[in-house]
Amino acid sequence: MMKRILVALGIVLVLQSLFALCLVSSLQLLVLRNAPIGVTGASPVVNAVTSKVSLQTLSYADESAVLDAIDQSKLYGAYLPGPKTDTLIVVPAKSFFGRVELEAAFGDAAKKLGKPLVVKTVKPLPKSDRLGGVAGLLLIPLLIGGYLAAVLVLKATKTAAAPWHVAMLVGYSAVGALVTDLIAGPGIGAYDNSHFWPLLPCFVLITAAVSLAAAAFQRLVGPLGTLLVAVLFIIVGGAAAGGVGLSLLPSYWQHIGAIFPPQHAVALLRNVIYFNGNNITTPLIVLGLYALAGGIIIGYLGRWRPVKKVGATAPSHRAGSTTEPSSGPRPLVRALVALAIAAVMQCLFTANYISSAHEPVATDLPIGATGHSPILTAAQKNLSLKVTLYPDESAVKDAIDQAKIYGALIPGPTSTTLLVVPTLSDIAPLDLAGNFEVAAKKLGQPLHVQQYAPHPLAKKDPFGLVESLMLIPLLVGGYMGATMLRATTGTSVGRWRLPALAGFAVLAALLVNVVVCFWLKGYPAPKFWIVWPILSLIIAAVAVVAAVLQKLLGAAGTLVTVIVVMLFGNPSSGGANGVPYLPAFWRAIGPYLPPRNAYILLRNSIYFDGHGTTQALIVLLLYLVVPAVALLLLYRFRTPDTHVTPETEAEATAVTVPVGGLP
Repeated sequence: MMKRILVALGIVLVLQSLFALCLVSSLQLLVLRNAPIGVTGASPVVNAVTSKVSLQTLSYADESAVLDAIDQSKLYGAYLPGPKTDTLIVVPAKSFFGRVELEAAFGDAAKKLGKPLVVKTVKPLPKSDRLGGVAGLLLIPLLIGGYLAAVLVLKATKTAAAPWHVAMLVGYSAVGALVTDLIAGPGIGAYDNSHFWPLLPCFVLITAAVSLAAAAFQRLVGPLGTLLVAVLFIIVGGAAAGGVGLSLLPSYWQHIGAIFPPQHAVALLRNVIYFNGNNITTPLIVLGLYALAGGIIIGYLGRWRPVKKVGATAPSHRAGSTTEPSSGPRPLVRALVALAIAAVMQCLFTANYISSAHEPVATDLPIGATGHSPILTAAQKNLSLKVTLYPDESAVKDAIDQAKIYGALIPGPTSTTLLVVPTLSDIAPLDLAGNFEVAAKKLGQPLHVQQYAPHPLAKKDPFGLVESLMLIPLLVGGYMGATMLRATTGTSVGRWRLPALAGFAVLAALLVNVVVCFWLKGYPAPKFWIVWPILSLIIAAVAVVAAVLQKLLGAAGTLVTVIVVMLFGNPSSGGANGVPYLPAFWRAIGPYLPPRNAYILLRNSIYFDGHGTTQALIVLLLYLVVPAVALLLLYRFRTPDTHVTPETEAEATAVTVPVGGLP
């Protein structure tokens, strides 16, 4: 028994560490790599930028040719030298962060070389998608919905992809696509209603490609097929999806992602929404091949080979047989119920992740000021601020050191200084600098923007994304560990259960910490020892909550944990953007759920010397201690245990693997 437990938890440790490695390594830097840009002539500015930024310069005859290439979704931007003034064209719809980097790099180079520069924006992002994240957000419900459909149909019918599963999964893909389209488009307004019908077949294709490919893997590999699909499509493929812009991924992730559906799905969705459906041939072919190959494998093997049984009596499909499964309508009814559960989960993923993140606009963003200024008054017309007055600059910096404010305005006799805090938010510094610079320019007053933080961001984390990225594997690993332990031992309780979960949490935290801190250099190495117990607390709290719910509800306890922690907790965490950028509902519920408190405790311990962590620490300790006491009481009074079988719990564990927000 002990050997089985160690092997099972070892698998979770490997998956959790792999998840952290993939997510953090793919997104921590967000710098352009071999990004295609157009040029209409030689320029020392272009030469200066390409010596520092990895760009692929493509020559075009004139501006018209450049704009045509941009319409085809081929360029991240363009540089047009002129006789008196040069023009930089940026394309936010291609990549928001790519646009930021291009503007900064070309602006600095042009200023140093004394070249007047005008920035022209083509394909601007709408307010409903101001960071260009909608394509990546749409991928989450489509990818996970297709995956869950294949897994739950297998669980319900006890057959590994019978031929009639093809029709069911294609039908589910159509229904899931329709509800996702209705919720994200007309319901939430993440994109214009004119895109409803063009996106619908795209949604169907993406879901079908994932569900049919997953079912085919299950048929070929057996029970491990579910886990294999989760690793390849969700953990590896999801990390390489390129939701922030393909050229912002490391080169190896760009190449890895080209093999799997997520990267092509994001390209398809982005080009349909913002580029009039241009340059979608390759995504359509790749996704179509995944769907076609999956359907053929299922149909061929189901017709000529007996359908594999999974844990119970399975329908028999002999060669040449045209009869339905001998058990009558019951497998069909179970399959429909399973698909209904998958549809509900897909709806929740769509509604929660898109409503919380598609339009990150600050509300009452806390900033400080050492006096009244017309620049501040003008900036507040376009940006919702909560201003606190401080007596002097020292008091302002003390408030920043305690993570209380996201920036500060310090009026002076000859110039005004704006302090921005990159360690609190990835987009607040951009919002503050952009709005205050516009206000100062209109008023004709000088403004100096300066970054300030008690501890600077790690060099390998210039946007402060690492803590948010690593949080997802921590949460997923917590309930995976509890589920795998239950599957291996066949029980939800036991005097050794709490020590086993505690030991797992400590070891898992150590591995993730080593990967992110020392291997990927995602945060300063001196913080290693304080981060380790924090990571252990996060994993243990989620694991113990999952264990109690599994004891009370059986395998459904895992599903409830996923809903509470990932479907409501993760979207309400605020993440790298910051809590002020959440809609009101998500701001309100976040303090009561583990993810936000986990993120605040982790971030503030690394970059703010532990200031502002008291509430977060108390909440997480309550999530650990109260369920732990409940688990001990349930064991002490010998409450009846729910039925556990290796098959159902292994499947439940596999279902939890991908359930995390993707970039």
